[in-house]
Amino acid sequence: MEGLEAKLGYTFRDRTLLENALTHSSYANEKHSPGGSNERLEFLGDSILGMVTADWLYHVHPGESEGELTRTRAALVCEDSLVEVADLLGLGGYLRLGHGEAAVGARPSSRADAVEAVLAAVYLDGGLEECRRIIRRFILDRETAHSANRDYKTALQELVQRESGRMLNYRLTGESGPDHAKEFTVAVELDGAVVGEGSGRSKKEAEQMAAKGAIRKLTEK
Repeated sequence: MEGLEAKLGYTFRDRTLLENALTHSSYANEKHSPGGSNERLEFLGDSILGMVTADWLYHVHPGESEGELTRTRAALVCEDSLVEVADLLGLGGYLRLGHGEAAVGARPSSRADAVEAVLAAVYLDGGLEECRRIIRRFILDRETAHSANRDYKTALQELVQRESGRMLNYRLTGESGPDHAKEFTVAVELDGAVVGEGSGRSKKEAEQMAAKGAIRKLTEK
């Protein structure tokens, strides 16, 4: 358990919550576990993960439509994404499984469910902010890094250069948060008119997100 806590960066005050989060229904049924399986925690963790992800996407991607936000959230919290998190944490090795399940090994669905259960356990033990921090580290920051690796600024420049004489300008419009966790907002202007806006943990990231929004707007016309 200590190894898992070290990977999470969180130490439980009530270790039974973590044990319950790692108890598969097959084990609970075989052993008549007094705490039951992790299914109730999974239910709670699913809701917390969805809310935290939606809140983050709403603020980090101000230019995206409801449909785009929904699709991005679905990709971030889908089973494949959660299995990646489970494997980063090595959850399969900590799961308590019944004999039949143990013979097969922790299935992807079981590992994904365990991630949600562990998030709920952290929430109950340490509160929403601790849970949010872990979600940010293992799920949301990966989406940011993936997006930041796309050079939207170059793509936007190539798009507008199809018509000669057009000018792009990036302008910092907002800055918030403490020094160790700043968030910047940038607007990108085309010939003086705002065509995109984005936020990020750095000005460079915010510019990339603004360019992304501008590309979407200009190509929808």
